[in-house]
Amino acid sequence: MKKKLSAALAACMMLTMLLPLAGCGGQDERPVLRVYNWEDYISEPTQNADGSVEDDYVDLIAEFEEEYGVRVEYSTFGTNENMYNELQINPGAYDLVCPSDYMIMKMIAEDMVQPFSDEFLQDSNYAKYASPYIKDLFEENGWTEYAVAYMWGTMGYVYDPERVSGEELSSWTGLWKEENARVATIKDSVRDSYFLGVAYVYREELMRLKGEYESGELSPADYNAAVTKIMNRTDEETIDRTKESMIQLKQHLYGFEVDSGKQDMVTGKISINFAWSGDAVYTMDEAEPYIDEETGREVEGIYLNYVVPEECSNIWFDGWVMPKGANRELAEKFIDFLSRPENAVANMNYIGYTSAIAGDAVFEEMLDWYAEGEEGDTDEAGEPLVAYDLNYFFGGTGDGAYQDGEYVIYVSKESAHRQISAQFPTEEVLARSAIMQYFDNDTNAAVNEMWEEIKGLPIPGWAYIVIAAIAAGIVVIALTYVYKGKKREAKPKKGYRRVG
Repeated sequence: MKKKLSAALAACMMLTMLLPLAGCGGQDERPVLRVYNWEDYISEPTQNADGSVEDDYVDLIAEFEEEYGVRVEYSTFGTNENMYNELQINPGAYDLVCPSDYMIMKMIAEDMVQPFSDEFLQDSNYAKYASPYIKDLFEENGWTEYAVAYMWGTMGYVYDPERVSGEELSSWTGLWKEENARVATIKDSVRDSYFLGVAYVYREELMRLKGEYESGELSPADYNAAVTKIMNRTDEETIDRTKESMIQLKQHLYGFEVDSGKQDMVTGKISINFAWSGDAVYTMDEAEPYIDEETGREVEGIYLNYVVPEECSNIWFDGWVMPKGANRELAEKFIDFLSRPENAVANMNYIGYTSAIAGDAVFEEMLDWYAEGEEGDTDEAGEPLVAYDLNYFFGGTGDGAYQDGEYVIYVSKESAHRQISAQFPTEEVLARSAIMQYFDNDTNAAVNEMWEEIKGLPIPGWAYIVIAAIAAGIVVIALTYVYKGKKREAKPKKGYRRVG
């Protein structure tokens, strides 16, 4: 009996030990990579409202998981500040994050990120295919060890040349002109709009530097350094002058926006949008006439242009960094995977922004997008095509299909001011383009306070008229009630009844 009882007890104990393992066969035991990226910032299939999925775009995450036998936990954020706060609250929660330029600088300065391995920096797809311009930029600023570039571009104006003078918008001051009142939007972003205000305030100084550069008195490096210094001024006088200029501009604006400016340009609601270059490409693509595949008919549209004003611009970029404690091996594999030129093409097709990755496959895609012929050809009007030189970006990244010096795309004069100029700024534009530095806490507080005043003050003159009219109406209604000796209640909406 004791033996039977012992055997029964042993069986029960064994069963108890095996039960937790019974469901283990269904668990995903693959290594996990935790990625934190901007919304809509990697190629993925389109999900329809009914839950169905269309394979119109490459599913890069799924392909990476299958190839490397890993699982990706992919999360998104909406602003740099939200991302930063999340990392502060949950340190070690992510292996790879994608902040913007100034936030990368802040995270490096605060010792929040870990370096990439020497092997990755010297022998990876990123090392081979990243544009030499981008790699030099990172090297000059001391970011190479801690960050790799993902997407990049400039700031400028998207505008309708049929309704707005392109000559006026060749300067940042064009937005302040009375003839452009009520037709323009700017970013509801303190960093970007502060840059716009500083460019307006220091126009004369910036143009003097441009003249010295064009006459050969300043080298490209010295010119760029001088522009960068001006555009990152945050002294009290600069903040005050910028605030006054932006309050003045506010009277002319249609409004502030973050994402709606693209559609407002397409529909013709506005004629000028202060835009990131990637958004500019999307806007111009959406606005252009096209052939409806079902009917075969041409759908009307408008041809928009993109311009970087002559004073300066902002070179911005988003890049990958590894927070302290990250899984370096998996993080580097993911970046290496995204740095294959064919995957960079997939990303550019989906996102619309310009990848930091070059290579022959990317150049072939750009030829397909933009080339209107070859050297010596003419456009539809019989004018010779112009050479758009991209050797600064693609040189040294080829696989043999093209030699250095051959990375040139021939386009019409009109097209040279459209998508290709937003996708790839010329070297002349890059020379006057500054990177925004990160602000310390005190400077951030001062600039944010300035922005709150700009957004809240002053009330435009027309608003006072509206307020006065409303106030007069209220007085009339009140007097009417007094005269009638009773107070009427508002009628409830149809289908509702009053309670209480």
